[in-house]
Amino acid sequence: MPNGHQKTVARDYQFPFELRHLVYFREVARRLHFRQAAEALSVAQPALSRSLAQLEEALGADLLNRTRRRVELTPAGKALLERVEPLLRGLAAVPGDIRALAGGQAGHLRMAFTGLAMATVLPRILREFGRRHPGIRVELNESPTSAQLTALQAGDIDCGFFHPDATLPAGLQTRLLLREKNGVLLPADHRLAKQPSPTLKDLAATPFVLFPRANNPGFHDRIMAAFAGAGVSPRIAEEVWPRANGVGLVRAGLGATFMTPSEAKHLPPEIIFRPLRGPAPESRLVLGWLARHRPGDGGRGAPPPDPALDAFLTVAGETGKGTGR
Repeated sequence: MPNGHQKTVARDYQFPFELRHLVYFREVARRLHFRQAAEALSVAQPALSRSLAQLEEALGADLLNRTRRRVELTPAGKALLERVEPLLRGLAAVPGDIRALAGGQAGHLRMAFTGLAMATVLPRILREFGRRHPGIRVELNESPTSAQLTALQAGDIDCGFFHPDATLPAGLQTRLLLREKNGVLLPADHRLAKQPSPTLKDLAATPFVLFPRANNPGFHDRIMAAFAGAGVSPRIAEEVWPRANGVGLVRAGLGATFMTPSEAKHLPPEIIFRPLRGPAPESRLVLGWLARHRPGDGGRGAPPPDPALDAFLTVAGETGKGTGR
């Protein structure tokens, strides 16, 4: 026998009228004429009258005043019409909305990114995605690699743009979008500003603005390895996040920082970019998402692919091509 909760749920979905009663009422209320409403609905007028009487009985209120010459809405009828109109409009939109969601033309995509992504490949991808899929809302959040990997595992984001150097969770798929050696960003009045390609050894006395290792251990370790390969120890003036704050500190003359050539295309006049000779850390950027099994691939019981995410991966795969490696 069903328990109390099951009985309550069952009552929640039991109504003393059917959807057709509301549809019939709306048509009569719009036209205030039974014969015209019956013709518009392709039903017999007596059947229409019976349905309206059943609805009034179910609601316990007169909805229409009927005379030989005219039909008028009662106050209860006016109130019901106000509630029925948005309800039926919403129901009419359901098939189209569901088809759009299933076809990847509507939906909601939660995405995280690093500063490197926003400074290089991401704006172009977002522009093309918005052009092809204007009905999909994209929610963006800047966060470091470590936070993105945690969010992906927890299901808090659908995909992320991050550095692939950490231990990646099981089931995570990635697509390489960028791989470049870093140069150095210097204040325009730095003593090495006129040198076309300094070395890290040349910069031994220059303080550097970096980021906390916990945010991106792989890239941080490659920076330290590059300094070791040059035979110098870095002078770290500040550790900041996001990386854009590091650029601001370089503008303020507080030190230097690392940047890829792809990031350095549009710089303010207070700072300059120089490629490095000799050891230099490499930046890598991937698009990552948790793999979902598709029908027929043996992943029984796995969730179906998200059409919005699939649409984004397609655009990113096409638009991200040609990026510097």
